[in-house]
Amino acid sequence: MSSPLGRIVEIVETGRHLSKERGFLVVSAGAREVGRVPLDDLAAVLATARGTSVSVALLTALAERGLPFVVPGTNFAPAALLWPLAGHHAASRRMAMQIERTRPMEKRLWALVVAAKIRRQGWALQCAGLPAGAFVRLARAVKAGDPDNLEAQAARRYWTLLFGAAFRRDADAAGANALLNYGYAVLRAAVARAICAAGLHPALGIFHRHPENPTPLADDLMEPFRPIVDAAVRRLLDAGVTEVTVAAKRQLAGLLWQDEVTAAGHSPLMTALLRCAQSLADSYLTGEPDLQFPLLRLRETADGRTPERLSDHVASADVRSSGDDEAAAQGGDGV
Repeated sequence: MSSPLGRIVEIVETGRHLSKERGFLVVSAGAREVGRVPLDDLAAVLATARGTSVSVALLTALAERGLPFVVPGTNFAPAALLWPLAGHHAASRRMAMQIERTRPMEKRLWALVVAAKIRRQGWALQCAGLPAGAFVRLARAVKAGDPDNLEAQAARRYWTLLFGAAFRRDADAAGANALLNYGYAVLRAAVARAICAAGLHPALGIFHRHPENPTPLADDLMEPFRPIVDAAVRRLLDAGVTEVTVAAKRQLAGLLWQDEVTAAGHSPLMTALLRCAQSLADSYLTGEPDLQFPLLRLRETADGRTPERLSDHVASADVRSSGDDEAAAQGGDGV
């Protein structure tokens, strides 16, 4: 199964073997070839079927192109992600600056991420015809490091509003949760590719840290884009889709090519992810946090008035510094 544009390839039938032949990913069932896709047309490969085998030559070719190979685990939550060591020509310098980042810098970057996520949650609610003014106000109140945990405050309101009072986010649950897992797996793969293209190292996260998570930076940067998946899952549920069907997978994978309004004009989400990762790399190089996210345009209300507009761009000037930045610079624990 692949996305409408043939960019995300998922192996869902057991007994398939993946190999490389010249410039193609070749899918075989025994001695019979069942499909091939040009490697240069790929964005990611997902191996969902348990009986899948893959050649080292193919994995090498994917890594050389900065293409993630994702192994989903239970209920489509990602279990593993192949990460290329070779990548951007400027990776060495950028990774060095990434390593040297300060704690105050991390806290300011995380505030930008949280503010952008809350704004995008407001966007998702408005897409569903729900009120979102509180999310605009919450986003404006985010401080460096989010010491007031406004991300969690927004999440508690957000999930209830978007999916109903009975909904609980549980990666092991079925229905909406399984759909969210699949959409997030696709998004995480796209973010991982963008990080690689920007010459950054995925293990050096801004906020997320866990000894069993090899790509915390991907989890950081995907946060403001998760509501795009959430909104799509809400539409699927409204249409009566409650399982991860082939049609649902196509819609969720196709989100990577939906139009986003950016400072450079209309671009696919994939391109917006690349710009976001690049802006993070530039932030490390300049020492000034400045993350580029898509512009959010809100619909007009029924009476013709324009609702409160979500901020187009989140720069460090939009975020108030918390009082413990100085302590963090001297070795404080921070967030």
